[in-house]
Amino acid sequence: MPSINIKALLKNIVAYKASDLHLVSRSEPQIRIDGKLVALDMEKLNGKDIEEMCYTLLTDKQKKVLEENKELDFAIMFPDIGRFRANYYYTMNGELAAAFRIIPIEIPSLDSLNAPSIFKDLTKKEKGLILVTGPTGSGKSTTLAAMLNEINETEHKHIITIEDPVEFVHENKKALFSHRNVGDDTKSFANGLKFSLREDPDVILVGEMRDRETISTAITAAETGHLVFGTLHTNSAVQTVNRIVDSFEGPEQIQVRSMLATSLYAVISQSLLPRIGGGRVAIHEILINNSAISNLIRENKLHQIYSQMQLNQSKTGMSTQTQSMLKFLKQNLITKDDAIRYSTQPQELINHIGV
Repeated sequence: MPSINIKALLKNIVAYKASDLHLVSRSEPQIRIDGKLVALDMEKLNGKDIEEMCYTLLTDKQKKVLEENKELDFAIMFPDIGRFRANYYYTMNGELAAAFRIIPIEIPSLDSLNAPSIFKDLTKKEKGLILVTGPTGSGKSTTLAAMLNEINETEHKHIITIEDPVEFVHENKKALFSHRNVGDDTKSFANGLKFSLREDPDVILVGEMRDRETISTAITAAETGHLVFGTLHTNSAVQTVNRIVDSFEGPEQIQVRSMLATSLYAVISQSLLPRIGGGRVAIHEILINNSAISNLIRENKLHQIYSQMQLNQSKTGMSTQTQSMLKFLKQNLITKDDAIRYSTQPQELINHIGV
């Protein structure tokens, strides 16, 4: 097939207001619009086509990493197109494939995202662990970028981000940013986080809490007077707390529950649902750690957290996913079918809407 310029393909993401571009052998290039894949009106690609296009974006070091590890994460900026997070990987028969996700150059504000008002309150905390969770593609990075932007506009603080790769690049306003790429600027999340404590941070963003060591260091950082933001690929607030505790074994679980009961400040579990009329809507489940929640974590009564989240919400600022969905259903922004499909508590939701 005729040679295709990778930049021309990436321009399609911008032109169609898509989120992602996929290049996979034996398929046309496909883009994701409002959560759904759409094939571009082009010829099907083969592995050689993809390799010729994608290798033009790599340094010699990146080529070596890709060929040794069989996958590569990186971010790339084109001034005339935009900034993208890229992942290269191999499929059957050793054929290269690639996924690109657009990262807005303009940092979003919490107001532009119509984020719950409590998000601004969270950014004003001096210390504690704030987790934004959800599946891949649920907008976690965008929410975190907006929260850091709020701090940047209002506080004179040193913010260290440890990411793989760095996605949103913040300009210093009132705050001072140190962006670090895992692999290039530090060996690992755990390493970068450990040494960040010697770099006089006020706020630390951990792009992904992948392992026990990273989780443990993040909790310690929050305990020792830092505001720590992190992400996990979990679908609910309760599942997030369970995942953290289950990362440890035996007697360590008792210790980590005690530390978490003290240091955890909030868990925001996020999902994106199709909006009626086009676009997507962010649904948030919000857990705020208060004395009742703290006691449940410490006493290993995690199964009772959900019912506690449902109480006195006007005072606590908490919200379950079901309640967020009911609000958007009432505003006619999402459909009942989509709400049930994406719900983590489908039967509870059905009981409320009477399907």
